[in-house]
Amino acid sequence: MAGVSKSDGSRSGSLGRRFGWLWGAYAVSTFGTRLAFDAFPLIAVVVLDAGPARVAALAAAGLAVGALVAVPLGPWVEFRRKRPVMIATDLVRCAVLLSVPVAYAFGRLGFAHLLVVSVVVAAADITFRAAAGACLKALVRREDLLAANGRFEATTWTATMLGPPVGGVMIQLAGPVVTVAVDAVSHLLSALGIRAIGGGEPRPRRADGAAGLRAGDLLEGWRYVLATPGLRPLFLNSLLVNGLIMATAPPLAVLMLGDLGFTPWQYGLAFAVPCVGGLVGSRLARRLVARFGEHRVLVVGGVLRVCWPVWLAFVGPGTGGLVLVMVVEFGLITCMGVFGPVLATRRLELTPSDRVARTLSAWTVSGKLATAALTVLWGLLAGLAGPRAAIALAGVLMLATPLLLPRHDHAPA
Repeated sequence: MAGVSKSDGSRSGSLGRRFGWLWGAYAVSTFGTRLAFDAFPLIAVVVLDAGPARVAALAAAGLAVGALVAVPLGPWVEFRRKRPVMIATDLVRCAVLLSVPVAYAFGRLGFAHLLVVSVVVAAADITFRAAAGACLKALVRREDLLAANGRFEATTWTATMLGPPVGGVMIQLAGPVVTVAVDAVSHLLSALGIRAIGGGEPRPRRADGAAGLRAGDLLEGWRYVLATPGLRPLFLNSLLVNGLIMATAPPLAVLMLGDLGFTPWQYGLAFAVPCVGGLVGSRLARRLVARFGEHRVLVVGGVLRVCWPVWLAFVGPGTGGLVLVMVVEFGLITCMGVFGPVLATRRLELTPSDRVARTLSAWTVSGKLATAALTVLWGLLAGLAGPRAAIALAGVLMLATPLLLPRHDHAPA
């Protein structure tokens, strides 16, 4: 945040009280979201009796339309105070998510309702991330960015480890929408945490003194990413890898919850236990960067993380199937735990402060659109050839994605 001293975080290795509030807000909302892990696909399958194509369509349409709605929001956020934007998007997410259990309680929950909520939440997520990235860069010194991103990464995987099994138990005991209600409350608590950060935050101004949005602002984030040699290959690699990983989630859910007969709590457990790897990876990231440098860690981590997903095509029923999923996910998540904070740090390092919101918004919008497109394609493929074939093809394609990683180091001076 502009006007906030970054020296607050230099004492005793601490990143400061203000960062602590930001981190706490992130932690509570992330736990709420992971508690509702795959909540909408589960509701679609269990409550609305949806098949693979409709489950994939729900995920894809929410991402795609939400991303399109968010396109003008990134430039708008760039020249607004970031904390009020973050608080507003948290409150919006809280309100629309609460509408799901209310509609369910009155017997009015339908597929269209889930779709609208998915769109609004997706747009709010993109807007929040754009503002949060700019907020983090202003709060933390450059040399502390990797440490801060490492804490966010560790928090993400901790929440992912604890959230799904707890959410699965809650679904068994209280019904399929209870975790959505908890997720809504978590965004309310996040808004309160962000408000507690305190300190002044002057409104950002354009260098040329102009007011309002201009047409060119809508594409500025993409122009900057694609024109920056250090960001362009990472951007393209991330789109494809993350899109393929997410595109296999609905077919894998249908395979495990339907064909193989796993219960929701077993499904959640299969993805929760391996998240220990995310904690390991996020803890290793700083040490690996200190020893080998950011560029080498990005390249090696990017290669190793795509060696695992293809094995999910061989999952079977029973204990053996659960063990296979856990082993594969542990390897994947450990590599992601290393790669994620290093990528986030490199992206902030290479992006000027007055372009962070637009760049992060463009990056996130592109990621969601790519994920939506791939999810639709893989949903159709799963419907035609079966979930297992769709998962196998995604895994094979991921093995070629390291060709998109940067060949040279473009670290900032």
